[in-house]
Amino acid sequence: MALLKTVEPEFFQAEIPYKPMGKYAHFLTIRITESYPLFQTDAELNKARVRAGVKDKTTISRLSMFKRKQSTPERLVGRELLRNYGLMTAEECEYNVNFAMDNPDCIIYGFAIGDSGSEKSKVVVDTAFSITAFDESHETFTLNAPYENGTMASKGENGSKPGEVTSRINQQDHIRPQVFFPSIITLKDPTEASFLYVFNNILRTRHYGAQTTRTGRVRNELIGVVFADGEITSNLRWTQAIYDQMKSNNTINSPDPLDEDDVITAAKNAIEALMADEFIVHTDFIGDSFVSLINEVKTLTGSEKGIQAILQKADAEAKDYAKKHISKKKTTAKAGKE
Repeated sequence: MALLKTVEPEFFQAEIPYKPMGKYAHFLTIRITESYPLFQTDAELNKARVRAGVKDKTTISRLSMFKRKQSTPERLVGRELLRNYGLMTAEECEYNVNFAMDNPDCIIYGFAIGDSGSEKSKVVVDTAFSITAFDESHETFTLNAPYENGTMASKGENGSKPGEVTSRINQQDHIRPQVFFPSIITLKDPTEASFLYVFNNILRTRHYGAQTTRTGRVRNELIGVVFADGEITSNLRWTQAIYDQMKSNNTINSPDPLDEDDVITAAKNAIEALMADEFIVHTDFIGDSFVSLINEVKTLTGSEKGIQAILQKADAEAKDYAKKHISKKKTTAKAGKE
């Protein structure tokens, strides 16, 4: 029984296929920082030197949000739900430690366990870039670690000299609030259940970046879904097209943060223009056509009955796939060792 009424069944596979079958669902997402997250490697914020726009050939530095920093938090949210509703236990499947190989997380997002087996991710996420330049999108904070008395001055703790000021002071670059990262998340050969599973993970995920920090709040604003028989434009080109749109509309007023309504409007216009230049067959749910879809998804995922129906259907598909394809590989590998 179909869970969605706003999307035709022809856009979905009846079951998870073993080989690529040429159906794609692209989630058009604007990731909006709402605190001071950290997207960094080797203690420095990730950035790239690129062209400002498609038309604007000025070179600027942009913040980068690497692909794993996007997909990992989303799949962890899905795993949390699977455990909450009794479809997976922490003992049988632990992320990056011991994969069960037969649940929606493992089959949809993939896994690799050396000789034991692997499954390629059906979710494709590429690096996302900030619309605004690096210099306008980050600031440096001085961090300290005070004693329990609330000051930086010692009162003789651990043999230290009373009155001595601690040297536990550090500086760290943080991304500012209201920085926008356009990101296209692609699901290959979606079934209805896997489509809703990934959709729900994107909507529910609220924290990205360094997991050791208490910050990292990010909101995902979906502006559309594109069903196609191939891949569409890149995150960088979409970001550059948005920049061109906003610059021509005079809605980039540095150093003020971008207005969210202006970004959403420019993002819709930019992706529609980019899709018009594509050489693939595609059906776009953008703007008014997307409203009914996202409202139906939110209704489903907002009730316990609805979310259970999605998870149970996704779990049944994953187990059926694992039984048909992964158990055979495990048996073959075992026989080869013997």
